Amino acid sequence: MPTPITDLSLSSDETLDRLLRDIRACTRCTDALSHGPRPVVQAGRTARLCIIGHAPGRKVHETGIPWNDPSGVRLRDWLGITAGEFYDPAKVAIMPMGFCYPGKAPSGDNPPRPECAPLWHDRLFAELPRVGLTLLIGHHAQGRYLGGRRKATMGDTIRSWRDYLPQGYLPLPHPSPRNRPWLTKNPWFETELVPEVRAAVRSLGL
Repeated sequence: MPTPITDLSLSSDETLDRLLRDIRACTRCTDALSHGPRPVVQAGRTARLCIIGHAPGRKVHETGIPWNDPSGVRLRDWLGITAGEFYDPAKVAIMPMGFCYPGKAPSGDNPPRPECAPLWHDRLFAELPRVGLTLLIGHHAQGRYLGGRRKATMGDTIRSWRDYLPQGYLPLPHPSPRNRPWLTKNPWFETELVPEVRAAVRSLGL
């Protein structure tokens, strides 16, 4: 977890802009991407909330707009913020585990490309000194950032969200419609945890 700092002079908007251009121009995994590279990322130096999910889906790949699909609608509802707030890089940073659409698998999409997070995440976090809360959406993000602190199941990890909040992390399930069975089996998430998520987001002063 990057340590939030308040001295914005330690880096510059120009440095972040250059980094974002480099990410969006990345072709490292071209040969492994059936639909070609189109890295999707959003970040601003003053962002207070960071969202780390799996990878863009087909619709996001086509539009270049992160979470521009039913999953994004549900996620914004969980967070209690408007689309305008969500898509404001001065407030919200979005860096998926894989920046490009990984293509279709027999069930759902392929997993995120493994090259992206090691290549870009630490460099991005270094340019986001005001992030106060990072949402870890799904097991890929939770695996990288929680590591051995994860519980036996994703449900147990999410139930233990208070264990990770002091480090600035909040684990969440993926809001995809494909995840409806999990949400149905775990009604406590929407009745008990979603209000806490909204309160945590409001505390950032977005």
